[in-house]
Amino acid sequence: MTGGPRDWDKELAEIDRLLAKTPQGAAAAPAKPAVQPKGGTVPAARAGASKREIWGTWGRVLLGALLAVGVTQWPYPHRCGVGLLLYLGVVGVVVLVGFWSAVVSWRRRIGLAHIMSLAVIVAGLGIATATILPRIGYAREALTWSCP
Repeated sequence: MTGGPRDWDKELAEIDRLLAKTPQGAAAAPAKPAVQPKGGTVPAARAGASKREIWGTWGRVLLGALLAVGVTQWPYPHRCGVGLLLYLGVVGVVVLVGFWSAVVSWRRRIGLAHIMSLAVIVAGLGIATATILPRIGYAREALTWSCP
């Protein structure tokens, strides 16, 4: 542009005046800058979540972690049949609890809990994969779903 220097305040005031004439513009107020607390910012997990919510989130995460570890020590036969279906049901619960705690920890902005929740999901999916793949032909050892 070859014109002289622009008066941005004047141009922005004109834009604000034109926006105020429109139905949507009249409802939209100019955004205020966020107020920063003295001494810096407050971590989101502390600012938005109560202590009870934080403890509840960690309880969900620890429940998932304990289930993921516990299912690896499953004391009942689960090579085939009903035992296998029960075992896969519990593995499904591990994955569900992992998703549940991941959603809650994400909403409450608790990063470490979220990472641990994702680890629970990965562990549950890994256990399910190791159980299912030999039964659908993707492993060296072929297993069956039902007992002979």
